Amino acid sequence: MKMVDVGDKPKTERVAVATARLRMLPATRERILAGQVEKGDVLAAARIAGIMAAKRTPDFVPLCHPIALAGVDVTLTPVDEGLEVLVRVKTVDRTGVEMEALTAACAAALTVYDMCKSVDRGMVIEAVQLDHKSGGRSGTWEREGA
Repeated sequence: MKMVDVGDKPKTERVAVATARLRMLPATRERILAGQVEKGDVLAAARIAGIMAAKRTPDFVPLCHPIALAGVDVTLTPVDEGLEVLVRVKTVDRTGVEMEALTAACAAALTVYDMCKSVDRGMVIEAVQLDHKSGGRSGTWEREGA
């Protein structure tokens, strides 16, 4: 195993968007949206967790390069079956930010689970996926239907 050498690559703007979904009981979603979860503001905590996770991705993914992030945006949106997490990560660097976006989506979803598990242990984290990446040598990639 080795870390890929990106030293000769030019720094370019790179963006990645990842999503995750949480399925939960409607009552759980309503408690989150009403701010009635004992541990506090679930949506704010999940946003902070996602940002922190994006910044620390090389600590969790062994061969991931440390990258200077220009921005991380974490949005949680109510959907019929629960919540959708959307993360957008941007950098100007020599390698992409796909792993940072995916790690952030997972951490935000896990934070929701942690804060709400006392009322809904049956929550499901699913459909963690990369929806978009742009920049670098391979250009732009977009998931169909995203």
